[in-house]
Amino acid sequence: MALAHVASSTSRSNLLRPISAFVSPNLRRQLSTDDTRTLTIETSVPFTSHRCESPSRSVETTPSELLSFFRDMATMRRMEIAADSLYKAKLIRGFCHLYDGQEAVAVGMEAAITKKDSIITAYRDHCTFLGRGGTLLEVFSELMGRIGGCSKGKGGSMHFYKKDSGFYGGHGIVGAQVPLGCGLAFAQKYKKDGTVTFALYGDGAANQGQLFEALNISALWDLPAILVCENNHYGMGTAEWRAAKSPAYYKRGDYVPGLKVDGMDALAVKQACKFAKEHALKNGPIILEMDTYRYHGHSMSDPGSTYRTRDEISGVRQERDPIERIRKLILSHDLATEKELKDTEKEVRKLVDDAIAQAKESPMPEPHELFTNVYAKGYGVEAFGADRKEVRAVLP
Repeated sequence: MALAHVASSTSRSNLLRPISAFVSPNLRRQLSTDDTRTLTIETSVPFTSHRCESPSRSVETTPSELLSFFRDMATMRRMEIAADSLYKAKLIRGFCHLYDGQEAVAVGMEAAITKKDSIITAYRDHCTFLGRGGTLLEVFSELMGRIGGCSKGKGGSMHFYKKDSGFYGGHGIVGAQVPLGCGLAFAQKYKKDGTVTFALYGDGAANQGQLFEALNISALWDLPAILVCENNHYGMGTAEWRAAKSPAYYKRGDYVPGLKVDGMDALAVKQACKFAKEHALKNGPIILEMDTYRYHGHSMSDPGSTYRTRDEISGVRQERDPIERIRKLILSHDLATEKELKDTEKEVRKLVDDAIAQAKESPMPEPHELFTNVYAKGYGVEAFGADRKEVRAVLP
């Protein structure tokens, strides 16, 4: 079966479309025949549960879903590698936390839910935003502080946002997004709209007191909140075993059920998130611990090799890489050839390069934008200089 071909146009209108929009009509017709053919694939390792039944290891999927997993993760991987280069070229400033290695969590979660469900995460948010329907152009514009970014160039790497697709952002304060996520779940329960919230945090944030406070009230009120610990085993440069007496994060809820998931297996993530959504709507909160791994350091200032060995990193790449796992599934089921997959990766590289070129053309925000999105309009707020004698601006 042929893979989807990406349009070669570099026009702004193409770059503003989500990556799923680039499947050609001819290919879509070809895939539609096979979409009725269900493939059943077993997860790489069993789920481990706490106070709940484990979901089945047999996951139903389709050829088109596996192909989309490959393309989406390849796009995310290439995007993050490009962000690394842009940071080193000083085109991206400030903080920048990359997600390469953890792509299966983003794509697997999206496969199990809808855009009416909410996601809120920490500062490693680029790929989650892309999975929610964001575009490469918005990503790179925001990273470079341009007005064409998803937060109009004012948020940067840590503060992506897409409310119309249920993405309530990256957040820079460690663990602070979890209470906000539980608040979103409270609103969902109040409105009775049958949706859930996934509140993502890392193993480094798992010891935050506010997380347990939010979990407690979520359990008391049976909120449809799913707390997702993306355990990449290092909180900044601190190994989990040095920071947590009990690193079994899926059990940390005590009275709240939990599930440990292979976060490098997109199909396992999909199955776990589907299970968690059904559970949360019926019974209240649940914790998912995604056993995953980041290839880059914690941030761009961290080489990522002082507290772990290069052999450890290469070992994970060879044995557990999420993209290679999907590549093997596609080849073993004869859904595409090796050449077609490599062509897809070339097309993805071109899409990323074109988006960067367009993002560089986007202007920086005007100075007056410093005062927008801060105060409510219509109150005549005055902005003074440093000596508080000269009025510099009167806000609308």
